Amino acid sequence: MLELSILGFLYEEPLHGYELKSRIHALSGHVRPVSDGALYPALNRLAAAGLVDQRTEPGSGATTRRILSLTPAGRARLLTRLSEPKDVEISDGQRFFTLLSFLRHLPDRAAQATVLRRRQAFLDAPTSFFYQEGEPVRAEEAPDAFRQGMLRIARATGSEERAWLAETIGVLEAPGEQRKSD
Repeated sequence: MLELSILGFLYEEPLHGYELKSRIHALSGHVRPVSDGALYPALNRLAAAGLVDQRTEPGSGATTRRILSLTPAGRARLLTRLSEPKDVEISDGQRFFTLLSFLRHLPDRAAQATVLRRRQAFLDAPTSFFYQEGEPVRAEEAPDAFRQGMLRIARATGSEERAWLAETIGVLEAPGEQRKSD
């Protein structure tokens, strides 16, 4: 998720490290905060792999700033990551939101729709936070108000997400439509 966030934000524009960290934090928030101890080693790995370019420029006062930008290889890597997301990037809600944040950069509408169809298939599979005798427990079957609440909230969120997915896939797959994802 960190690599995808770095590549996605730098695809949009060059940033200095602090600004990149701020944008990643705003996207993932308190769910998965990024520390300097994770961000800067990741940036160094991406730079060593030829995906990110780093240059230094004067900052305010005597401090210099490291400006980060994507190389052509980094741009290609982002597009590959977007068109071929890992299963966990489809099934994990926060990771999917990260993927969704940058999916507009994928230039092929059919490829965008394919990613959304994978999420749609995941959501359509029967599942629950709780199981009884191998079967998913529905909200109405949960033993207490707290589990009922979890399941009702998940069902409502899932219903809204399914509706959005169907609508957006329809737009992406409509012949002759103007690109509405940018």
